[in-house]
Amino acid sequence: MTTTSALLSVRDLGVRYGTAQALQSVTFDLLPNSALAVLGPNGSGKSTLARALSGLVAPAAGTIELDGRDIGGLTPEAIRRAGLVHLPEGRGVFPTLTVLENLRMATAVDRRQRAAAIDRALEIFPVLRERQRQAAGTLSGGEQQMLSLARALMVEPRLVIADEMSLGLAPKMVDIVFESLQRARSAGVAVIMIEQFASRALAFADHCLVMQRGRVAWAGATEQAGDELLRRYLGDATAA
Repeated sequence: MTTTSALLSVRDLGVRYGTAQALQSVTFDLLPNSALAVLGPNGSGKSTLARALSGLVAPAAGTIELDGRDIGGLTPEAIRRAGLVHLPEGRGVFPTLTVLENLRMATAVDRRQRAAAIDRALEIFPVLRERQRQAAGTLSGGEQQMLSLARALMVEPRLVIADEMSLGLAPKMVDIVFESLQRARSAGVAVIMIEQFASRALAFADHCLVMQRGRVAWAGATEQAGDELLRRYLGDATAA
């Protein structure tokens, strides 16, 4: 991946929690409308990386550039406005509100622009149009994740970080999550996927980072990440 055309460029990123070094010298690029799978065992730094990119934790070292703009140290809201949306583990929806009300809550623009944004989200996810008057808490787990992603896409992000969106879901619901992320890519959005299902993530993504103990242990195109390499770093975490 080349830095000249990168949407996201991360150089020597470091994060500390007190005296503990959570990330060290993390470097990678992400091209527009591409997908990066971030894999690694628990405690390897995957979610810390997502939190640092989205402004939830402050970098202790290094730089983060989004479309050539230094976003390291900006607030989460400023980073979101710049075009990077983080979907953390768990479903970011209001369960007692309807699907439509959840979508309305996702944007603070004027009514005319909000209507267009909602229509755009429902066009990407037609299932939500069918369920727009249904309480979000009564949707399936996969549909709630779809709604969470639809809310994110309403602000027209350049990049979405999907942090363990399939966690705790049944296989059919995992399919819905991956289909939803593919719809986001088809709409021109780049994706960083932090995912427990390594083989599914590799099938979805163009490139891969394997994290270990806060460092990048391996990086490359997904077709180069063979079973032997994944077993070396991930053990049995390669199941679909």
